[in-house]
Amino acid sequence: MVDHRPSIFESACLDFIGSLVYNLTLAGVETADSIKKWEHYKDPLTDPTKLSSRRRQLVLWSKQEEDPTLLSATEPSVFIIWDINFHLIKMAVGKYSRVDGRRSLNCCSTTSLVVFVAFCLVGVWMLMSTVVPIQNQDSSSEETVNEVKRQTTTDKDSKQFEDSSGELPETVIKRDDNGNDLQSESHLDIKNAQNVAEDVSVNTTEEKQEELVSKEESEVKTEPESENGVEGNQQEKLVEEKSDEKLETEEQTKTQAENDGDGKTNDHEASSGDGESNSEAGNTSDFQEGEKKLEGDETSDGIKQEDEVTIQTEKGNVEKYQDIHSEESDSNNIESQETTAENEQGSTEVVESQNEKETQQSSLSEHKSGHEWKWKLCDVTAGPDYIPCLDNWGSIRKLPSTMHYEHRERHCPDEAPTCLVPLPEGYKRSIQWPTSREKIWYHNVPHTKLAVVKGHQNWVKVTGEYLTFPGGGTQFKNGALHYIDFIQKSLPDIAWGKRSRVILDVGCGVASFGGFLFDRDVLAMSFAPKDEHEAQVQFALERGIPAISAVMGTKRLPFPSSVYDLVHCARCRVPWHIEGGKLLLELNRVLRPGGYFVWSATPVYQKLPEDVGIWKAMSKLTKSMCWDLLVIKKDRLNGVAAAIYRKPSTNECYNERAHNDPPLCSESDDPNTSWNVSLEACMHKVPEDVLNRGSQWPPKWPLRLEKPPYWLKSQLDVDGKSAPEDFISDYKHWKKVVSETYLNGMGINWSSVRNVMDMRAVYGGFAAALKDLKVWVMNVVPVDSRDTLPIIFERGLTGIYHDWCESFSTYPRTYDLLHADHLFSVLKKRCNLVAVIAEVDRILRPEGKLIIWDNAETLNEVESMAKSLQWDIRFTYSKDNEGLLCIQKTFWRPAEKETILSAIA
Repeated sequence: MVDHRPSIFESACLDFIGSLVYNLTLAGVETADSIKKWEHYKDPLTDPTKLSSRRRQLVLWSKQEEDPTLLSATEPSVFIIWDINFHLIKMAVGKYSRVDGRRSLNCCSTTSLVVFVAFCLVGVWMLMSTVVPIQNQDSSSEETVNEVKRQTTTDKDSKQFEDSSGELPETVIKRDDNGNDLQSESHLDIKNAQNVAEDVSVNTTEEKQEELVSKEESEVKTEPESENGVEGNQQEKLVEEKSDEKLETEEQTKTQAENDGDGKTNDHEASSGDGESNSEAGNTSDFQEGEKKLEGDETSDGIKQEDEVTIQTEKGNVEKYQDIHSEESDSNNIESQETTAENEQGSTEVVESQNEKETQQSSLSEHKSGHEWKWKLCDVTAGPDYIPCLDNWGSIRKLPSTMHYEHRERHCPDEAPTCLVPLPEGYKRSIQWPTSREKIWYHNVPHTKLAVVKGHQNWVKVTGEYLTFPGGGTQFKNGALHYIDFIQKSLPDIAWGKRSRVILDVGCGVASFGGFLFDRDVLAMSFAPKDEHEAQVQFALERGIPAISAVMGTKRLPFPSSVYDLVHCARCRVPWHIEGGKLLLELNRVLRPGGYFVWSATPVYQKLPEDVGIWKAMSKLTKSMCWDLLVIKKDRLNGVAAAIYRKPSTNECYNERAHNDPPLCSESDDPNTSWNVSLEACMHKVPEDVLNRGSQWPPKWPLRLEKPPYWLKSQLDVDGKSAPEDFISDYKHWKKVVSETYLNGMGINWSSVRNVMDMRAVYGGFAAALKDLKVWVMNVVPVDSRDTLPIIFERGLTGIYHDWCESFSTYPRTYDLLHADHLFSVLKKRCNLVAVIAEVDRILRPEGKLIIWDNAETLNEVESMAKSLQWDIRFTYSKDNEGLLCIQKTFWRPAEKETILSAIA
């Protein structure tokens, strides 16, 4: 497409016309003598040799579009323009001044001369505008832009998380699992860094538009097209990863350059053009010198100017932050910085994500093709529901027995898989909470067996394109809320949401009990095995209810001792009474001293021989365990009854037992050690020292969330700082980061976030900071970390132990947001980081977010893998070899498959 905007040389012609007309009008060509001085010039239009020469020059000019080399830089077009115009003017003036050979021009002849000359010059200018080859310039520039983009992307893979220039606020010192200081994580207000990126993006876009005009001029005059193309776009690409809004601006600028024939791209460009024209009218040589100077600046100072903008903006924001927060103590520094665009951050990031999503497919495909990571789909029997440690059929087939549900326990493959789990056909973005508690998309969990088997008990029903959940269960067909209130009335001391805050629901089904306990400020962890009750835990998680796939088998549950306020079992099909009560003794381990066990199974109220036998066995066992049977109440509406037991809070009963059966566990048996530990039919003594955990009941919710546990000081000290001080500092830190960064500075739509996981929780400060949101957080304490999980439970939060070198016990696509604070740098020392990222991809929902704090090297690796997965890079920031990365999973899945032989049933 031909660009009709006047070049800098055409502007010079127009200035020449104006100057000529002005001078002719004033002077009036006073005497014929002044005209006779031109007569010795041969008229170019009557000289055949010169005419043909001019024509040849014009032919060469018109052919330049096909071959730009026909005209050399030593014959610029401006000389042709001046030469032709000079002879045309001479001819015209001579013709009208020699009517009688002696008298000068009168007023009429002067006017006619001016009009004639003006028409002639305008005609020549229009001819030049038609033949000037601007077309190739745009296409060449576009190719150069693409080349620079590819080079910059490659460079950024290795330089993305190098130290940023400029000053930053003070940092918070975090500690690793051994109590050693980690390098400052710079948990600052990320809004500052984001604004820096956006400011630089805007400035760079303006500079790009300005450079576009200069580039066109210099290309026609002296410079090759490709050279200026690179120089004009270097600055633009420096912050491409951080601000996708630039991509949209770039395309708009190109469109304007193609379509705006009058050259009015924007006000800034127009004013710049005017200034250049005036400069040329005054002195052409000055213009040429300025052109060269501009080109030199672009070559040597382009990137430096970008850095200066970043530094100045960042310093300004830092000073503002320091003024606002100067009164805070160093121990509680949570770096946050106020910005003038605070209210626009969320919407801006969402727009940026959409723009990046549209452009990332092609660029990342190229990146992937040349990278070592070749992602494939998992070809397994479980298909979209693949859980590597629960679907390891190679190990399950080798089990000597399945009597104790060994086949439902974890059996992880020797090597963690690196393939990606496919999406179910027709998968959609999950329905938001609280609507999701009542219905989910059928295609997201396309299983109907439970609707057939348990539909009459109001577990789940198929309703068009939805699976609906009336809120019922085996023991509460008329709704979970009525059943919850029934338990409260049976024993008011339970005090839902106050005394009883964190509970465990065994054999949860679709977890409607736990789902409706949110209305009572109760956090229930529901679990059930991956068994013939098809996808029951997957239903729970898709609904936004906390749940894991687990079984009461031969191993301890992955929880500390004495942490649950209440344990619930509504016809959970667990044989509590067999083998010395081994399974019930495991509940005793995780139940807090003085906590309750609510059992509403058929042996409580039915008189069938089997039920009567089980009731007798349970009565004997619970008595020997020193559990008090507080009440048995019948729910007439549902036709069931519940027995409520209480665990002792002292060792008095244990010491007075006539028979040591079940026995007390040895003192060397740590009750908190539970990862891959076999069950033992024994009981641990209750702590009686007032400074020991479990000797006192926690404060009521929500006070327990913010108050350090009474036993913390006697249990943990961190580098000379008392554990309570560290607890408070951690809580303040994460409240600051969440409120001023995550909620407002990263463009996350928190209304679409429900299931959250902190992959490396310490005190649970991140989860505590989200208390006022409609989310729940799975706090994971890695097995190779300090054991801080009891502190998390003491606060009224929930969590689990886990080894991230193995897959997590959850279904695919079950979490909306994952948070990893200095986790991956530790994991890659003993795990395959690619397998860890594949596991992150498995459990994260499409369009879910991953927020990472870690060192620069690790973040570079993770970012590179995320790009190869075609994830959206939402935000990056680095300082002092530490940084932050926020990425978003997409719906992309590879086409090639990888068969996992161990997962083939």
